[in-house]
Order: sequence, then structure tokens, then C-alpha cells
Amino acid sequence: MRTPVVAVAHGSRDPRAAATVAELLEAVRERRPDLPVHASFLDHAAPTPATVLDGLAHGGAHRAVVLPLLLTAAYHSKTDIPGALRQVRQRHPRLDLRIATTLGPHPLLIKALERRLAEAGVETGDPNTAVVLVSAGSSDASANATIWSMARQWRGRGWRGVVPAYASASHPTPAEAVQALLDAGAPRVAVASYFLAPGHFADKVRREALAAGATAVSPVLGAAPEVADLIVHRYDEALRTVPVAAAV
Repeated sequence: MRTPVVAVAHGSRDPRAAATVAELLEAVRERRPDLPVHASFLDHAAPTPATVLDGLAHGGAHRAVVLPLLLTAAYHSKTDIPGALRQVRQRHPRLDLRIATTLGPHPLLIKALERRLAEAGVETGDPNTAVVLVSAGSSDASANATIWSMARQWRGRGWRGVVPAYASASHPTPAEAVQALLDAGAPRVAVASYFLAPGHFADKVRREALAAGATAVSPVLGAAPEVADLIVHRYDEALRTVPVAAAV
């Protein structure tokens, strides 16, 4: 049997989030029918990663890949997940754990963002459209810097411009970014939602960006084919890494 993957999502009180994760992981199963795929959540939903890993160990598994369904490397990937794995290793020291890289950044996510914008009626690379790339935002400066870097890279695909914005913890806000682009003369401004699943932030961004004058706001990434392909890629990468050390 293939090494199982334990996908770790952020979790939300909004039931749409867990449903979206389930849809995404079903797309992964369609790509790898022989791959045991398990969902877990860091908060607000069950099961936790530790619960799933305990179950796999008790069921006789000798190895597992822990795969963060996170779009940037920040507190959850740097602290929460390693903390959970440390506890699991104490209970199951012979369980070979491999941890995958966070989903982002990766070129496939830019393609997924363009797919979602196209679904919202925005022509890919339209030179008359400026794009606001909106993430949740973080207290981790390196995570926010990743969004800046993504925006710079994305500018080269034909858009009038691409700027980052954050739903929380940093600036500019989506509304501020939309207004600045309009004030600078952009004929149209579209907002690209860099969220994996629907919830409070995605709803807030849509509402405030449209009120600020955005022409369109894309849906969340969800089960976009590119995201499912990226999960498979991160899984394969993780299998080539060394096991998580006991001192995780």
C-alpha cells in the first residue's frame, strides 16, 4: 500500500471550508486512486493531525506524509504542525513521518488564480486590468513578503499591474489597494482571492473590494485542478526527503 498522506488544513467554523477541503482531496484521490488520503484540521474542526496519525500507527502504518494545506509558510507550518508531530513521535517513535512543503509559493497556484479570475469574467493577462493579490495576512513578515514576491512575478504575465494586499495583520488592505490602483488610472481592477477555502476572510474581501470599486473578485482556489496537481507534487517531493527527526 502507498504511504498515506495526512493533509492538514487550517480549519474554520464555516462548514463551507471543510466541504471544500473534502472536494479538493477527492480530486487528489481521482489522480492517485491507490493513495490513502486523510483530512485533518488545526482548529475548529475534527479530526486533528495527531488523531489521524495515532489511528494510522495503531492500524499498522509504518510511514506517513504530513502535508500542510497552507498557502504560505507561517506560524501554523512553523509551530503548530511541528508541535503536533513532536507529540505523535513521542507516542509512536517508530512511525516514519515525512513533512511536505506548504503548497505555496508555486507556479501552479498562479495558474489556479488565473483560472478563478477567468471564471469571474476577467481575461487572463488583460493589459487594461490591474490585479490585487489578496492573502489572509500574517504576523510573520516572511509570509507577507512571499505575497509581495508572487505579485512581482505575476506582473510579467501581461496585466497592467499586480499588487499584494492583506485581509488582516498587514497593509495595504484590499480596499486600499483597489482604490490606489483606480486613483493611478487603472481602467479595471480585479481581486484575486488567495484563499484555499471560503470563510470569514474571503467573504470580507469580496464585500470590501467590490465596495471600493473592484470590477470582479475571484472565487477561492478550492478544488482547482492545479491545486490538486500541486498536492500530488508535494507528496512525491516529501517521499524523497529524510524522515522528521525526533527533535521536531
